[in-house]
Amino acid sequence: MTRNRQHPKPHTWRRDVVELAALFTAVAVADTVAKSVAHAPEGPVMLVASAVVLLVTAGLHTWWARRHTHAPPPPSVPAGTDGSLGAGADSSAGGSAGGSTDSAPRAEPALWRMRTTVQDRPGALAAVCGALAHHGVDILSLQTHPLADGAVDEFLLRAPAEVTPGALSAAVADGGGRDTWLERADAHDLVDVPTRMLALAARTATDAAELPLALRQLLGRCTLTSTPADGRGPAVGPPAEGELDDTVLRLPDPAGGWITVERPYLPFTPTEFARARALVELDARLGPRMPQGRTRTTLPEGEAVTVRRAGPADLPAAREMHARCSAATISQRYHGALPDADRYLGHLLSPRFGRSLAVESASGRLVALGHLLWDGEEAEVALLVEDGWQGRGVGSELLRHLVELAQESGYREVYAVTRSSNSAMVAAMRSLALPLDYQIEEGTMVLTARLERRPALRR
Repeated sequence: MTRNRQHPKPHTWRRDVVELAALFTAVAVADTVAKSVAHAPEGPVMLVASAVVLLVTAGLHTWWARRHTHAPPPPSVPAGTDGSLGAGADSSAGGSAGGSTDSAPRAEPALWRMRTTVQDRPGALAAVCGALAHHGVDILSLQTHPLADGAVDEFLLRAPAEVTPGALSAAVADGGGRDTWLERADAHDLVDVPTRMLALAARTATDAAELPLALRQLLGRCTLTSTPADGRGPAVGPPAEGELDDTVLRLPDPAGGWITVERPYLPFTPTEFARARALVELDARLGPRMPQGRTRTTLPEGEAVTVRRAGPADLPAAREMHARCSAATISQRYHGALPDADRYLGHLLSPRFGRSLAVESASGRLVALGHLLWDGEEAEVALLVEDGWQGRGVGSELLRHLVELAQESGYREVYAVTRSSNSAMVAAMRSLALPLDYQIEEGTMVLTARLERRPALRR
């Protein structure tokens, strides 16, 4: 055990006796030397010279010891205990010189999307920016949407973690902003507007089914409804150039009819309306189109099949497959009879309502159909496999491709609605190895799979 240096070992009587004996011996020796030197012819001079030499030596030793001490350095004082780093301390050394640092981890700054309305006068925007700067908020990007009586400014902010949403809204109000809307953002919002528009245009150019998804990416959380043309005349739908009505956009659908976009929590601006119209016009100019990619895969039994995109051109082959399916298979899929199922096919194969995949045998015959249908923040998956191909892994392979499409489109959940007795669909959903939620009510089962987070903009 190491003894504390502040408590030295106590003296004993033996040590005192030894020190006294040494002192008497030194006095006797000194007396003898002094008498011998004093009786010499130049004794006094030698004694004085010896005294001077001893004094000089002692002085030199003291000076040298102060300049080159061999003692260990004093323990360092933690930075901040007395409000300073100490005399001669280098502030750049920080904790590396022994000073302690704040061990508590600091919370990461938060990203916010904020939209506020300001008056159209010089200095109005500067006042809002100054109010945000007072709270240590960093403005990463800014968009201005002109209005008739002012301007809507949309910010992407990086705020300290301790700044609450209420504090941000109050700061903007102090700076002259009104009708402020605030929402948490993520890294995907760091993409600037021109880059985002080019990416959305590229998505729309490659696939007609991408238009609803591109509009959702452009306008944020909103609800899209596609209304097909019903032959009642153009007066039923919006004008040819579209229509803006506060929280509702109506745009002509290049496939016929119109698209209605609703966002109750935040009014649309004329700038957003113009951007949405540009995407719709691009889709109309490009006309019907569909990626032609084909994936060849081998089933567990060893037979090869091809998975490809399906569209309105596959309607005749899909009806023929319906005719080859048993009544039980049709009922499991559509919860109804064959005539009802045929009426659904035009809707299911339309790119305006989602994406469809077809499975072809080696001879080129359509043996299975899969659909990914847009439903707000979620997407529905539905499968139909011809009787002779059931139980061979076709449904699981088709479902895997549909989930990949949902992930690429930015969806976080997909769900399937089926009969509670449909064990084949349950097995296919479980084969995804994703978290599943089960809901059963009156013989109907809803299976919801939570997908892994993927970037919303693909490629």
